[in-house]
Amino acid sequence: MNSADVRAKQAEYLMPCNANFYGEPIAFSYGEGQWLYDLEGKAYLDFFGGILTVSVGHAHPVVTEAIREQVGKLVHTSTLYPNEPIVRLAERLAQITPGDLKKSFFMGSGTEADEFAVMIAKIFTGKQEIIALRHSYSGRSALAVSMMGNKNYRPIASQIPGIVHGHPAYCYRCAFGLEYPSCDLRCARDLEELILTTTMGTPAAFIAEPIQGVGGFVTPPPEYFQVAVGIVRKYGGLFIADEVQTGFGRTGDTWFGIEHWGVQPDIMTFAKGLGNGTPVGATITTDAIAECTRGIGTISTFGGNPVSMAAALATLDVMADNRIPQRAAVLGERLRGHLEEIKTRFECVGDVRGMGLMQAIEFVETKASKAPAPARTNRFMEACKARGLLVGKGGLYGNTVRIAPPMIITEDDIDRAGRIMAEAAADAAK
Repeated sequence: MNSADVRAKQAEYLMPCNANFYGEPIAFSYGEGQWLYDLEGKAYLDFFGGILTVSVGHAHPVVTEAIREQVGKLVHTSTLYPNEPIVRLAERLAQITPGDLKKSFFMGSGTEADEFAVMIAKIFTGKQEIIALRHSYSGRSALAVSMMGNKNYRPIASQIPGIVHGHPAYCYRCAFGLEYPSCDLRCARDLEELILTTTMGTPAAFIAEPIQGVGGFVTPPPEYFQVAVGIVRKYGGLFIADEVQTGFGRTGDTWFGIEHWGVQPDIMTFAKGLGNGTPVGATITTDAIAECTRGIGTISTFGGNPVSMAAALATLDVMADNRIPQRAAVLGERLRGHLEEIKTRFECVGDVRGMGLMQAIEFVETKASKAPAPARTNRFMEACKARGLLVGKGGLYGNTVRIAPPMIITEDDIDRAGRIMAEAAADAAK
């Protein structure tokens, strides 16, 4: 088939809820490293990595060989039986996660990982109420939809009771009309009033992404989580760090995003970049909290799949060998330099934010008005596509470009993308 054939069959046989980027979606044939190729052979430099999932590059030979070898031995058993890859990966996660996190449970997606984290927080604390954040995203299940703070991903009304939403540290669009640092972290301190006025006063947990992914890479100030988590713990709640997008070196220098904020989570969740594109999700917690799951008989049909486990182990090997956290910090600084220059040049670029190789551009009508400009964002993305560069999109207003390439990119790739984005920003400004 050619690309037109694929698009025609998609329209005929796939549900229209299958969202695609671009007016004419791209049908890919294969990928190599940081490059994707469509069915006609056109090359695209991938700066979104399958939604921050292709962490060490498309068809990485080490990961591919690990998958090939495992498929030849054992493909599936379910969590009803242990296997060597699942225990090896659990041990590796215990070694690299911060603090006393040790016991893991594996499943097939980030949605499931967040679901399981909330479940064990409720069991352990004996409480039922959950604090999430506005602008957040947790997945596609009923609980995840209820927890998310973004109308664009709420196809139905919230179904799960006992969830309240605090303010994120969205400094560019502060809900209180204040500016950091004179704001004294009002968004974080407001959690106390939220607990006292909208809950029974004893929440089970606070779940938050260190950097809000789908929300537009909203990045809190250094003190945010210390204040926010301190308040939640004052009232007996646990802290769940959702590292589905920020985990495994993406934010630079550390293995996990929350480490930048100096706060120890009680529970962490993973997916996406852990498996470099293979379906894997995980929830990790301490021995003490994990003990509350004894006897509940939870299973996951595809959790701990030997092929996904082998792929994740190989991915972590590649990350360690290439010092990916440190690499992401250095290359992220270079990328940020290009984005800051674009912000200076163009009136329609209101904000640039992020950490490491997780950076964002927020498009506005003018810097003074801050009026969201989703049409400019779409023009920017189409202009990047035309020049062979793929980027992502997000944010409540659909006006934020998300940039998160495979973390094996080079300085030349960064500079190439920087030139293309500057040209695309000129198109968006028209």
